[in-house]
Amino acid sequence: MPAERILFVTGRLAEFSLRRVLEPLSRQVGFEYDVAVLGISVAALMHADWVLRKLTVPPGFDRVILPGWCQGDLEPLRERFGIAVERGPKDLHDLPEHFGKSRRPADYGAWDIEILAEINHAPRLREDELLAQAEAFRSKGADVIDLGCIPGETWKRAGPVTRLLRDAGFRVSIDSFDRDEVEAAVAAGAELVLSCNGTNREWAASLPAELVAIPDDPRDLGSLDATIDCLTQRGARFRIDPILEPIGFGFAASLGRYLEARRKWPQCEMMMGIGNLTELTEVDSAGINVMLAGFCQEQRIFSVLTTEVINWARSAVREFDLARRLVRHSVEHHVLPKHIDSQLVMLRDSKVREMGEDALLALAAQLKDPNYRIFVERGELHVMNREGYWRGTDPFETFDQLGPLDPAHAFYLGYELAKAVTALTLGKQYRQDEALSWGFLTVPERSAHERRRQKARD
Repeated sequence: MPAERILFVTGRLAEFSLRRVLEPLSRQVGFEYDVAVLGISVAALMHADWVLRKLTVPPGFDRVILPGWCQGDLEPLRERFGIAVERGPKDLHDLPEHFGKSRRPADYGAWDIEILAEINHAPRLREDELLAQAEAFRSKGADVIDLGCIPGETWKRAGPVTRLLRDAGFRVSIDSFDRDEVEAAVAAGAELVLSCNGTNREWAASLPAELVAIPDDPRDLGSLDATIDCLTQRGARFRIDPILEPIGFGFAASLGRYLEARRKWPQCEMMMGIGNLTELTEVDSAGINVMLAGFCQEQRIFSVLTTEVINWARSAVREFDLARRLVRHSVEHHVLPKHIDSQLVMLRDSKVREMGEDALLALAAQLKDPNYRIFVERGELHVMNREGYWRGTDPFETFDQLGPLDPAHAFYLGYELAKAVTALTLGKQYRQDEALSWGFLTVPERSAHERRRQKARD
Protein backbone atom coordinates (compact mmCIF):
# COMPACT_ATOMS: atom_id res chain seq x y z
CA MET A 1 0.00 0.00 0.00
CA PRO A 2 1.23 3.55 -0.69
CA ALA A 3 2.49 5.47 2.30
CA GLU A 4 0.09 7.92 3.97
CA ARG A 5 0.78 11.52 3.00
CA ILE A 6 0.38 14.04 5.82
CA LEU A 7 0.49 17.83 5.71
CA PHE A 8 1.75 19.38 8.95
CA VAL A 9 0.74 22.99 9.59
CA THR A 10 2.88 25.34 11.67
CA GLY A 11 4.10 28.90 12.13
CA ARG A 12 7.40 30.44 11.14
CA LEU A 13 9.16 30.05 14.51
CA ALA A 14 8.49 26.30 14.79
CA GLU A 15 9.28 25.27 11.21
CA PHE A 16 12.88 24.23 11.79
CA SER A 17 12.13 22.23 14.95
CA LEU A 18 9.14 20.54 13.32
CA ARG A 19 11.14 19.42 10.30
CA ARG A 20 13.88 18.09 12.55
CA VAL A 21 11.33 15.92 14.41
CA LEU A 22 9.50 14.76 11.27
CA GLU A 23 12.52 13.64 9.29
CA PRO A 24 13.36 10.58 11.47
CA LEU A 25 9.75 10.05 12.57
CA SER A 26 8.48 9.70 9.00
CA ARG A 27 10.98 6.91 8.34
CA GLN A 28 10.17 5.19 11.61
CA VAL A 29 6.39 5.30 11.16
CA GLY A 30 6.33 5.06 7.35
CA PHE A 31 4.55 8.18 6.11
CA GLU A 32 5.35 10.92 3.61
CA TYR A 33 4.95 14.53 4.64
CA ASP A 34 5.21 18.18 3.83
CA VAL A 35 5.10 21.24 6.06
CA ALA A 36 2.78 24.19 5.41
CA VAL A 37 4.14 27.33 7.08
CA LEU A 38 1.35 29.86 7.42
CA GLY A 39 1.86 33.60 7.78
CA ILE A 40 2.11 33.70 11.53
CA SER A 41 5.13 33.58 13.82
CA VAL A 42 3.73 31.54 16.70
CA ALA A 43 1.69 28.43 15.90
CA ALA A 44 -0.14 28.68 19.21
CA LEU A 45 -1.97 31.75 17.87
CA MET A 46 -3.76 29.80 15.16
CA HIS A 47 -7.54 29.52 15.12
CA ALA A 48 -9.42 27.10 12.90
CA ASP A 49 -11.35 29.93 11.21
CA TRP A 50 -8.10 31.71 10.36
CA VAL A 51 -6.54 28.46 9.07
CA LEU A 52 -9.59 27.96 6.86
CA ARG A 53 -8.83 31.27 5.13
CA LYS A 54 -5.07 30.83 4.88
CA LEU A 55 -4.39 27.13 4.25
CA THR A 56 -4.13 25.50 0.85
CA VAL A 57 -3.91 21.71 0.73
CA PRO A 58 -2.34 20.38 -2.48
CA PRO A 59 -3.85 17.24 -4.04
CA GLY A 60 -2.70 13.87 -2.81
CA PHE A 61 -2.67 14.38 0.95
CA ASP A 62 -4.56 12.01 3.24
CA ARG A 63 -4.47 13.99 6.45
CA VAL A 64 -3.75 17.44 7.89
CA ILE A 65 -2.28 17.84 11.38
CA LEU A 66 -2.60 21.26 13.03
CA PRO A 67 -0.70 22.53 16.07
CA GLY A 68 -2.20 21.30 19.32
CA TRP A 69 -2.86 24.85 20.49
CA CYS A 70 -5.08 25.64 17.49
CA GLN A 71 -8.53 26.61 18.75
CA GLY A 72 -11.92 26.44 17.10
CA ASP A 73 -14.09 23.93 15.26
CA LEU A 74 -12.21 21.73 12.78
CA GLU A 75 -15.28 20.43 10.95
CA PRO A 76 -15.36 23.25 8.35
CA LEU A 77 -11.74 22.40 7.51
CA ARG A 78 -12.63 18.76 7.01
CA GLU A 79 -15.53 19.73 4.74
CA ARG A 80 -13.40 22.15 2.71
CA PHE A 81 -10.52 19.76 2.04
CA GLY A 82 -12.38 16.45 2.12
CA ILE A 83 -9.74 14.71 4.26
CA ALA A 84 -9.06 14.14 7.95
CA VAL A 85 -7.99 17.23 9.89
CA GLU A 86 -6.83 16.89 13.48
CA ARG A 87 -4.86 18.61 16.20
CA GLY A 88 -1.45 17.25 17.06
CA PRO A 89 0.16 17.50 20.48
CA LYS A 90 0.69 20.91 22.05
CA ASP A 91 4.41 20.26 22.07
CA LEU A 92 5.72 19.21 18.65
CA HIS A 93 8.41 17.11 20.35
CA ASP A 94 5.58 14.81 21.48
CA LEU A 95 4.71 13.85 17.90
CA PRO A 96 6.36 10.40 18.23
CA GLU A 97 3.95 9.55 21.06
CA HIS A 98 1.09 11.00 18.97
CA PHE A 99 1.94 8.39 16.34
CA GLY A 100 2.15 5.63 18.94
CA LYS A 101 5.92 5.41 18.98
CA SER A 102 6.98 4.83 22.54
CA ARG A 103 10.56 5.20 23.68
CA ARG A 104 10.33 1.62 24.87
CA PRO A 105 11.99 -1.02 22.66
CA ALA A 106 9.77 -3.54 20.92
CA ASP A 107 10.91 -6.36 23.22
CA TYR A 108 10.36 -4.34 26.40
CA GLY A 109 8.12 -5.60 29.19
CA ALA A 110 9.43 -9.07 30.04
CA TRP A 111 10.05 -9.86 33.69
CA ASP A 112 11.18 -12.79 35.81
CA ILE A 113 10.69 -11.57 39.41
CA GLU A 114 7.48 -12.90 40.90
CA ILE A 115 5.38 -10.63 43.15
CA LEU A 116 3.73 -11.97 46.28
CA ALA A 117 1.28 -9.37 47.59
CA GLU A 118 0.35 -9.78 51.24
CA ILE A 119 -3.16 -9.19 52.52
CA ASN A 120 -2.21 -7.90 55.95
CA HIS A 121 -4.21 -9.20 58.94
CA ALA A 122 -6.29 -11.42 56.65
CA PRO A 123 -8.19 -13.06 59.58
CA ARG A 124 -9.74 -9.65 60.38
CA LEU A 125 -11.38 -9.35 56.94
CA ARG A 126 -14.66 -10.63 55.56
CA GLU A 127 -14.61 -12.91 52.54
CA ASP A 128 -15.84 -10.18 50.19
CA GLU A 129 -13.10 -7.86 51.48
CA LEU A 130 -10.46 -10.53 50.95
CA LEU A 131 -11.64 -11.17 47.39
CA ALA A 132 -11.73 -7.45 46.62
CA GLN A 133 -8.21 -6.88 47.93
CA ALA A 134 -6.89 -9.94 46.11
CA GLU A 135 -8.43 -8.71 42.85
CA ALA A 136 -6.96 -5.23 43.39
CA PHE A 137 -3.50 -6.74 43.90
CA ARG A 138 -3.84 -8.93 40.83
CA SER A 139 -4.89 -5.96 38.69
CA LYS A 140 -1.71 -4.16 39.78
CA GLY A 141 0.55 -7.04 38.79
CA ALA A 142 0.64 -9.44 41.75
CA ASP A 143 1.25 -13.06 40.84
CA VAL A 144 0.51 -14.67 44.23
CA ILE A 145 -1.82 -13.54 47.01
CA ASP A 146 -0.23 -14.01 50.42
CA LEU A 147 -2.55 -14.45 53.37
CA GLY A 148 -0.93 -12.66 56.30
CA CYS A 149 -1.99 -14.30 59.55
CA ILE A 150 -1.78 -12.95 63.10
CA PRO A 151 0.90 -14.39 65.42
CA GLY A 152 -0.49 -15.93 68.60
CA GLU A 153 -3.88 -16.68 67.06
CA THR A 154 -5.21 -19.64 65.07
CA TRP A 155 -7.32 -18.68 62.07
CA LYS A 156 -10.11 -21.22 61.69
CA ARG A 157 -10.99 -19.94 58.20
CA ALA A 158 -7.51 -20.35 56.70
CA GLY A 159 -8.59 -23.40 54.69
CA PRO A 160 -11.96 -22.10 53.45
CA VAL A 161 -10.52 -18.70 52.51
CA THR A 162 -7.67 -20.33 50.61
CA ARG A 163 -10.17 -22.46 48.72
CA LEU A 164 -12.30 -19.38 48.02
CA LEU A 165 -9.33 -17.59 46.47
CA ARG A 166 -8.19 -20.66 44.56
CA ASP A 167 -11.68 -21.11 43.11
CA ALA A 168 -11.53 -17.46 41.99
CA GLY A 169 -8.34 -18.20 40.07
CA PHE A 170 -5.75 -16.86 42.50
CA ARG A 171 -2.46 -18.44 43.41
CA VAL A 172 -2.15 -18.40 47.20
CA SER A 173 0.57 -18.46 49.85
CA ILE A 174 0.11 -18.61 53.61
CA ASP A 175 2.19 -16.46 55.96
CA SER A 176 2.11 -18.24 59.32
CA PHE A 177 4.02 -20.46 61.73
CA ASP A 178 0.80 -21.92 63.16
CA ARG A 179 0.63 -25.58 62.13
CA ASP A 180 -3.17 -25.78 61.97
CA GLU A 181 -3.42 -22.67 59.80
CA VAL A 182 -0.66 -23.80 57.48
CA GLU A 183 -1.86 -27.37 57.02
CA ALA A 184 -5.43 -26.24 56.38
CA ALA A 185 -4.31 -23.68 53.80
CA VAL A 186 -2.00 -26.12 52.02
CA ALA A 187 -4.74 -28.75 51.93
CA ALA A 188 -6.99 -26.14 50.30
CA GLY A 189 -4.44 -25.28 47.62
CA ALA A 190 -1.86 -22.88 49.05
CA GLU A 191 1.35 -23.42 47.03
CA LEU A 192 3.85 -21.61 49.26
CA VAL A 193 4.40 -21.38 53.02
CA LEU A 194 6.07 -18.39 54.68
CA SER A 195 8.16 -19.29 56.57
CA CYS A 196 10.27 -22.21 57.73
CA ASN A 197 13.16 -22.26 60.25
CA GLY A 198 14.35 -24.29 63.21
CA THR A 199 11.02 -23.90 65.02
CA ASN A 200 8.84 -25.66 62.45
CA ARG A 201 11.01 -27.39 59.85
CA GLU A 202 10.40 -30.90 61.13
CA TRP A 203 6.70 -30.83 60.33
CA ALA A 204 6.84 -28.26 57.54
CA ALA A 205 9.23 -30.44 55.51
CA SER A 206 6.42 -32.95 54.98
CA LEU A 207 4.02 -30.43 53.45
CA PRO A 208 3.13 -30.81 49.75
CA ALA A 209 3.98 -27.14 49.16
CA GLU A 210 7.08 -25.04 48.64
CA LEU A 211 8.61 -23.43 51.73
CA VAL A 212 10.46 -20.17 52.36
CA ALA A 213 13.49 -21.04 54.49
CA ILE A 214 14.70 -18.23 56.76
CA PRO A 215 17.42 -17.98 59.43
CA ASP A 216 16.43 -18.43 63.05
CA ASP A 217 18.17 -15.12 63.74
CA PRO A 218 18.31 -12.68 60.80
CA ARG A 219 21.78 -11.56 61.87
CA ASP A 220 23.09 -15.11 61.84
CA LEU A 221 23.03 -16.47 58.31
CA GLY A 222 24.68 -19.64 59.60
CA SER A 223 21.43 -20.54 61.37
CA LEU A 224 19.94 -21.10 57.92
CA ASP A 225 22.34 -23.99 57.21
CA ALA A 226 20.60 -26.50 59.44
CA THR A 227 17.17 -25.70 57.94
CA ILE A 228 18.47 -26.03 54.38
CA ASP A 229 20.14 -29.35 55.27
CA CYS A 230 16.92 -30.66 56.83
CA LEU A 231 14.74 -29.64 53.90
CA THR A 232 17.21 -31.00 51.36
CA GLN A 233 17.43 -34.37 53.11
CA ARG A 234 13.65 -34.59 53.29
CA GLY A 235 13.25 -33.72 49.61
CA ALA A 236 11.22 -30.61 50.35
CA ARG A 237 10.89 -27.80 47.83
CA PHE A 238 12.08 -24.46 49.16
CA ARG A 239 13.48 -21.02 48.44
CA ILE A 240 15.59 -19.01 50.88
CA ASP A 241 15.11 -15.52 52.31
CA PRO A 242 17.96 -14.12 54.44
CA ILE A 243 15.54 -11.36 55.65
CA LEU A 244 15.80 -7.72 54.61
CA GLU A 245 15.99 -5.48 57.68
CA PRO A 246 14.84 -1.85 57.95
CA ILE A 247 17.17 1.14 57.82
CA GLY A 248 18.61 1.72 61.28
CA PHE A 249 18.22 -1.94 62.20
CA GLY A 250 20.86 -3.56 60.00
CA PHE A 251 19.73 -2.71 56.47
CA ALA A 252 23.19 -2.61 54.88
CA ALA A 253 24.32 -5.77 56.65
CA SER A 254 21.18 -7.59 55.54
CA LEU A 255 21.90 -6.74 51.90
CA GLY A 256 25.34 -8.22 52.48
CA ARG A 257 23.74 -11.42 53.70
CA TYR A 258 21.77 -11.71 50.45
CA LEU A 259 25.06 -11.44 48.55
CA GLU A 260 26.63 -14.04 50.82
CA ALA A 261 23.66 -16.37 50.47
CA ARG A 262 23.80 -16.14 46.70
CA ARG A 263 27.51 -17.07 46.77
CA LYS A 264 26.97 -19.86 49.27
CA TRP A 265 23.87 -21.39 47.65
CA PRO A 266 24.18 -20.40 43.98
CA GLN A 267 21.53 -22.87 42.78
CA CYS A 268 18.86 -22.02 45.39
CA GLU A 269 15.82 -19.95 44.54
CA MET A 270 15.69 -16.82 46.69
CA MET A 271 13.06 -14.37 47.91
CA MET A 272 13.18 -10.90 49.47
CA GLY A 273 10.55 -9.32 51.72
CA ILE A 274 10.77 -5.79 50.33
CA GLY A 275 7.88 -4.54 52.46
CA ASN A 276 10.35 -4.25 55.33
CA LEU A 277 11.77 -1.25 53.51
CA THR A 278 8.81 0.25 51.61
CA GLU A 279 6.47 0.09 54.61
CA LEU A 280 9.04 1.11 57.22
CA THR A 281 10.70 4.05 55.43
CA GLU A 282 8.72 7.30 55.29
CA VAL A 283 9.42 8.17 51.68
CA ASP A 284 7.67 7.71 48.34
CA SER A 285 8.07 4.02 47.65
CA ALA A 286 8.66 3.99 43.87
CA GLY A 287 12.38 4.73 44.08
CA ILE A 288 12.87 2.10 46.78
CA ASN A 289 11.08 -0.45 44.63
CA VAL A 290 13.30 0.25 41.64
CA MET A 291 16.50 0.01 43.70
CA LEU A 292 15.45 -3.28 45.31
CA ALA A 293 14.22 -4.65 41.99
CA GLY A 294 17.63 -3.90 40.49
CA PHE A 295 19.38 -5.65 43.37
CA CYS A 296 17.11 -8.68 43.02
CA GLN A 297 17.56 -8.85 39.25
CA GLU A 298 21.34 -8.78 39.47
CA GLN A 299 21.41 -11.38 42.24
CA ARG A 300 18.80 -13.66 40.65
CA ILE A 301 16.33 -13.19 43.49
CA PHE A 302 13.23 -14.08 41.57
CA SER A 303 10.45 -13.48 44.08
CA VAL A 304 9.54 -10.62 46.42
CA LEU A 305 6.96 -10.14 49.15
CA THR A 306 5.33 -6.74 49.40
CA THR A 307 2.15 -5.10 50.65
CA GLU A 308 0.27 -1.79 50.65
CA VAL A 309 -0.65 -1.00 54.24
CA ILE A 310 0.95 2.42 54.84
CA ASN A 311 -0.37 5.29 52.71
CA TRP A 312 2.96 6.25 51.14
CA ALA A 313 3.25 2.72 49.75
CA ARG A 314 -0.35 2.41 48.58
CA SER A 315 0.76 1.76 44.97
CA ALA A 316 3.75 -0.44 45.83
CA VAL A 317 2.58 -3.52 43.91
CA ARG A 318 2.12 -1.64 40.65
CA GLU A 319 5.41 0.18 41.23
CA PHE A 320 7.29 -3.08 41.55
CA ASP A 321 5.50 -4.53 38.54
CA LEU A 322 6.84 -1.64 36.44
CA ALA A 323 10.23 -1.76 38.16
CA ARG A 324 10.79 -5.47 37.46
CA ARG A 325 10.29 -4.85 33.74
CA LEU A 326 12.67 -1.89 33.74
CA VAL A 327 15.48 -3.67 35.56
CA ARG A 328 15.08 -6.88 33.53
CA HIS A 329 15.60 -4.88 30.34
CA SER A 330 18.54 -2.98 31.87
CA VAL A 331 20.37 -6.08 33.09
CA GLU A 332 19.60 -8.23 30.04
CA HIS A 333 20.69 -5.59 27.52
CA HIS A 334 23.37 -4.00 29.69
CA VAL A 335 21.87 -0.51 29.34
CA LEU A 336 21.13 2.13 31.93
CA PRO A 337 17.54 2.11 33.25
CA LYS A 338 16.77 5.57 31.84
CA HIS A 339 15.04 6.97 28.75
CA ILE A 340 13.19 3.65 28.40
CA ASP A 341 9.98 3.93 30.41
CA SER A 342 8.99 7.01 32.40
CA GLN A 343 5.95 5.59 34.20
CA LEU A 344 7.78 5.59 37.55
CA VAL A 345 8.77 9.26 37.24
CA MET A 346 5.92 10.72 39.26
CA LEU A 347 7.04 13.64 41.42
CA ARG A 348 8.95 15.43 38.67
CA ASP A 349 8.98 14.95 34.90
CA SER A 350 11.74 13.38 32.85
CA LYS A 351 12.18 16.56 30.82
CA VAL A 352 10.66 20.04 30.87
CA ARG A 353 10.50 21.99 27.60
CA GLU A 354 10.08 25.76 27.39
CA MET A 355 9.09 28.17 24.62
CA GLY A 356 11.65 30.73 25.74
CA GLU A 357 11.50 34.45 26.45
CA ASP A 358 11.47 35.60 22.82
CA ALA A 359 8.70 33.23 21.76
CA LEU A 360 6.50 34.20 24.72
CA LEU A 361 6.97 37.91 24.04
CA ALA A 362 6.16 37.37 20.36
CA LEU A 363 3.06 35.38 21.25
CA ALA A 364 1.84 38.02 23.72
CA ALA A 365 2.35 40.83 21.17
CA GLN A 366 0.24 39.11 18.53
CA LEU A 367 -2.73 37.85 20.53
CA LYS A 368 -6.01 39.19 19.15
CA ASP A 369 -8.55 37.24 21.23
CA PRO A 370 -9.66 37.32 24.88
CA ASN A 371 -8.73 33.69 25.61
CA TYR A 372 -6.07 33.31 28.27
CA ARG A 373 -2.89 31.36 27.60
CA ILE A 374 -0.95 30.05 30.57
CA PHE A 375 2.68 28.93 30.61
CA VAL A 376 5.17 27.90 33.28
CA GLU A 377 8.75 28.77 32.45
CA ARG A 378 11.97 29.82 34.18
CA GLY A 379 10.46 29.91 37.66
CA GLU A 380 7.43 32.03 36.76
CA LEU A 381 3.77 31.80 35.81
CA HIS A 382 2.97 33.50 32.49
CA VAL A 383 -0.62 34.52 31.68
CA MET A 384 -1.58 36.45 28.53
CA ASN A 385 -4.38 37.45 26.21
CA ARG A 386 -5.03 40.45 23.96
CA GLU A 387 -5.43 42.70 27.00
CA GLY A 388 -1.97 42.06 28.42
CA TYR A 389 0.81 39.83 29.62
CA TRP A 390 1.14 39.08 33.33
CA ARG A 391 3.88 37.10 35.00
CA GLY A 392 4.97 36.22 38.52
CA THR A 393 5.46 33.45 41.04
CA ASP A 394 2.30 33.95 43.14
CA PRO A 395 -0.93 32.74 41.50
CA PHE A 396 -3.08 34.96 43.76
CA GLU A 397 -1.19 38.11 42.80
CA THR A 398 -1.27 37.12 39.14
CA PHE A 399 -5.00 36.43 39.30
CA ASP A 400 -5.69 39.80 40.93
CA GLN A 401 -4.04 41.58 37.99
CA LEU A 402 -6.46 40.09 35.48
CA GLY A 403 -9.38 42.31 36.45
CA PRO A 404 -13.09 41.36 36.73
CA LEU A 405 -13.96 37.89 35.48
CA ASP A 406 -17.22 36.01 35.13
CA PRO A 407 -17.57 32.97 37.40
CA ALA A 408 -16.87 30.43 34.66
CA HIS A 409 -13.63 32.11 33.61
CA ALA A 410 -12.61 32.66 37.23
CA PHE A 411 -13.10 28.97 38.02
CA TYR A 412 -11.23 27.87 34.90
CA LEU A 413 -8.28 30.17 35.55
CA GLY A 414 -8.17 29.23 39.22
CA TYR A 415 -8.07 25.55 38.32
CA GLU A 416 -5.38 25.99 35.67
CA LEU A 417 -3.27 28.28 37.87
CA ALA A 418 -3.41 25.69 40.66
CA LYS A 419 -1.98 23.11 38.25
CA ALA A 420 0.54 25.64 36.98
CA VAL A 421 1.87 26.51 40.43
CA THR A 422 2.14 22.80 41.24
CA ALA A 423 4.23 22.36 38.11
CA LEU A 424 6.29 25.41 39.06
CA THR A 425 6.89 24.07 42.57
CA LEU A 426 7.89 20.56 41.51
CA GLY A 427 9.62 21.26 38.22
CA LYS A 428 6.98 19.56 36.07
CA GLN A 429 5.86 20.19 32.52
CA TYR A 430 2.69 22.29 32.43
CA ARG A 431 0.45 22.28 29.37
CA GLN A 432 -2.77 24.23 29.56
CA ASP A 433 -5.94 22.12 29.47
CA GLU A 434 -3.98 18.91 30.05
CA ALA A 435 -3.42 16.82 33.15
CA LEU A 436 -0.07 17.08 34.88
CA SER A 437 1.91 13.90 34.40
CA TRP A 438 2.18 11.73 37.51
CA GLY A 439 3.65 8.70 35.76
CA PHE A 440 1.40 5.67 35.89
CA LEU A 441 -0.83 7.52 38.39
CA THR A 442 -1.83 10.17 35.83
CA VAL A 443 -5.57 10.77 35.53
CA PRO A 444 -6.37 12.10 32.01
CA GLU A 445 -8.37 15.32 31.74
CA ARG A 446 -10.77 16.54 29.09
CA SER A 447 -9.83 20.02 27.90
CA ALA A 448 -12.13 23.00 28.35
CA HIS A 449 -12.59 23.03 24.56
CA GLU A 450 -13.67 19.39 24.54
CA ARG A 451 -16.08 20.02 27.42
CA ARG A 452 -17.66 22.96 25.57
CA ARG A 453 -18.05 20.86 22.42
CA GLN A 454 -19.66 18.03 24.42
CA LYS A 455 -22.02 20.48 26.12
CA ALA A 456 -23.00 21.93 22.73
CA ARG A 457 -23.71 18.43 21.36
CA ASP A 458 -25.81 17.55 24.41
